Amino acid sequence: MRNSLIDMPPSRRAFLGGIGGALGMTALNSLLADEGGSPMRHFAPRAKRVIYLFQSGAPSQLELFDHKPELEQRRGTDLPESIRQGQRLTGMTAGQDKFPVVPSMFKFSRHGQSGATISELLPHLGKMADELCFIKSLSTEAINHDPAVTFLTTGAQLAGRPSLGSWLSYGLGSENSDLPAFVAMVSRGTGRPNDQPLYDRLWGSGFLPSVHQGVKLRSGGDPVLYLSNPPGVDAALRRDMLDDQRELNRLQLERTGDPEIATRIAQYELAFRMQTSVPELADVSSEPAHVFDLYGPDSKKPGTFAANCLLARRLAERGVRFIQLFHMGWDQHTNLPTQMPNQARDIDQPCAALILDLKRRGLLDDTLVVWSGEFGRTVYCQGNLTATNYGRDHHPRCFTIWMAGGGIKPGITHGETDDFSYNVVRDPVHVHDLNATILHQLGIDHKQLTFKFQGRHYRLTDVHGEVVQNVLA
Repeated sequence: MRNSLIDMPPSRRAFLGGIGGALGMTALNSLLADEGGSPMRHFAPRAKRVIYLFQSGAPSQLELFDHKPELEQRRGTDLPESIRQGQRLTGMTAGQDKFPVVPSMFKFSRHGQSGATISELLPHLGKMADELCFIKSLSTEAINHDPAVTFLTTGAQLAGRPSLGSWLSYGLGSENSDLPAFVAMVSRGTGRPNDQPLYDRLWGSGFLPSVHQGVKLRSGGDPVLYLSNPPGVDAALRRDMLDDQRELNRLQLERTGDPEIATRIAQYELAFRMQTSVPELADVSSEPAHVFDLYGPDSKKPGTFAANCLLARRLAERGVRFIQLFHMGWDQHTNLPTQMPNQARDIDQPCAALILDLKRRGLLDDTLVVWSGEFGRTVYCQGNLTATNYGRDHHPRCFTIWMAGGGIKPGITHGETDDFSYNVVRDPVHVHDLNATILHQLGIDHKQLTFKFQGRHYRLTDVHGEVVQNVLA
């Protein structure tokens, strides 16, 4: 008669746990060797990293890049049904009796040898026109902010999928073992400071191992939560504590085979190294005065878009794979003429400075810079149209983004919209196409970067997406 737990035959759970433990230790060794995993490149890359300048709230393409001068003659007239074609509207304008066309009140001019047409709201970016590749024919599937932002960042409208940065961390790993492969920063714009909220899941890892989630850099206190040791704990004591904790976690990993325990061990090790690397990164006091002048006066104010652009360059220098800046405040349903200039001023000089700074340092060739919102804006006015005031509703059918560096063809415009900037009439590009192109520039075939979850192989682009070949250098 067996009267001891030691004598009992192994249970099914214990047996499977033993197998899982071996797999878990394999995962741990991989994570500790390289927290980002092994590179999965399918061909030679043109870019090593991405800086994604996400403009939350949806900038109006009609005020920034998609110039439609003929609208001046149509001001106040109802948008023709032949253009709207019964397309769905948001709840904010679906009840309007009229959809009065409103031209932009801002002037446009051509810039550089490329002749790109750019608004007077962006004079600094105008000077960088020949470095930019505009896509004026992007479309999305979501018509409201949260699903549209989620769709752009994860390839699905419902929350729970891995973000683009997490896919790149999973596929390519990190170039710097002392910093995360994926970093996110958030700034609040001056156009509409209390704009749509953003959620940490937008830089989350979804069903990928959590080692691939983005790390948010904060503008106040410790750049990363719990970066500093508590009073009475020095680096040597912290090292001893982590060694003991690692051993306990390792024993648990052997018993259960849970890969998240392997992630936890690896993340504790990374966190320890970040206690040195992150303060050095965030300390911009060594930057010369001319760099702050380049990025503008806000670059000395932590938490601003300008300050985050400067940090993005420093992260790129240090080999961080994916750097995503979220800038809030672009939701101009009303009061566009007063809000838009302030919001554009937030980003104009810093964006231009980032491109120029990367180019001067020899980093632009292998750094892909992407600037995008979640959708566009309607040509018709939301609410009352007056001589001095108007607003625009959400418009997923077409919007403008730009890219620079990273093997993208500079000084070109891809795609075209109709005379109302309402429908795409040439070279359409879907969000899945954009994400496929970003992955392509980093040497990844978007159809082959997959992860099996709940019995299905998932990918960033789902079952869609084609690389936009015409924008590749």
